Amino acid sequence: MFQHLDGRDIPLSLRGPVLLDDVGLPRYWAAVWSTMSSSRLAASTHAKKLRYLENLYQHAAGIGGPYALDDALGTLNDQALAGILESWFVSIRNQSAVSGADEMRWQTGLEFVSSIVTWLSKSEASNDRLRSIEHRLHRLTGLYGQLHVRRDNSVETVRSLPASTVEALYLVLAPDSRQNPFAREQTRWRVFVAFVLMLHQGLRRGEALLLPADAVKSGYDRRQQRTRYWLNVQNNEYENAEADPRYSKPSIKNAHSVRQVPVSELTASIVQRYVDNYRGRPSHSYLLNSQFDTPLSTETLTKAFALISRCLPTEALAELKDRTGKNAITPHDLRHTSAVVRLQQLLEHGDAMDEAIQKMRTLFGWSKTSSMPSRYARAVFEDRLAGVWNDAFDDRVALLRALPRRN
Repeated sequence: MFQHLDGRDIPLSLRGPVLLDDVGLPRYWAAVWSTMSSSRLAASTHAKKLRYLENLYQHAAGIGGPYALDDALGTLNDQALAGILESWFVSIRNQSAVSGADEMRWQTGLEFVSSIVTWLSKSEASNDRLRSIEHRLHRLTGLYGQLHVRRDNSVETVRSLPASTVEALYLVLAPDSRQNPFAREQTRWRVFVAFVLMLHQGLRRGEALLLPADAVKSGYDRRQQRTRYWLNVQNNEYENAEADPRYSKPSIKNAHSVRQVPVSELTASIVQRYVDNYRGRPSHSYLLNSQFDTPLSTETLTKAFALISRCLPTEALAELKDRTGKNAITPHDLRHTSAVVRLQQLLEHGDAMDEAIQKMRTLFGWSKTSSMPSRYARAVFEDRLAGVWNDAFDDRVALLRALPRRN
């Protein structure tokens, strides 16, 4: 079973997700894989992959006993591993409803088995034995590496938020709005700052939750004769990530996600106002602070946007459903919307599509081979979205500046 070990009584090195068998002991090869792989995976990705592997362990136990998978891996029993993988693939494929997550589950399990067999083969002293193991691994990957749970023939849908939804969000989330669903002024500002960072800076939820209170930096640009602002998207340099008290620990997705993002003067002033007047003085350095003076959690932020979704006007929700098929807004929808707007702005400023896409990779933290930038090219014709971005946001900031400051 999947379990997340946490708490003051557990050493830092042992905290995190783990797979346990029926008697509460760690699943051996899953623990080995986790130790070898966790450093290069985001915390959320690590946990997701372990859940997929638990499904593989459960399937193997059902056909060969509670330790069938670990035994087959430990003895390099290619016939047993082939039987487990093949029957697992068939069980996934024969579900009444198969999704993209099922494809990821299958690929994660196959990669796990291949990795363990590869590690074990390198520890063998006999050349004959090594050649035999390599042959078995080649056979396994050859048989199952090209299998896919489903062929994805679906047309990619535009995942940016409709203009009416974005405009409604500005109106609802302004800290002075009567429609704002949050009673406490501190909560209103906390959520508004998170909203601005994800929509205007294109940050992932985890990236926003990692930012320190002094995340926004500034410097005078002599060439442009003005002060410029930016923030560094990276792990919080003031905190020990292992000691993060949050159940779902936010993390930087990968090496390409570490980047520097330009920030407008308006956004910088909003963040600074929150820090000076509404963040409080907690013992941690994270920018987004909860009402309990602990770092804001991913679950709390997600729940906040579920509540916000229920407070949107009926017509905005109807267009959201018509355009995206969704009934609620998630934090990641703001990043998708930011990507669409940024790409449209680059194209309107005269950049060729290839050049604009390369700039997008740097701004949003995508690798050189990622197909994500191209997925937004189809949505750049939503002209009204850019208008809402520029005009509505400037109007809301003008109102915010008129609000009296707290003592």
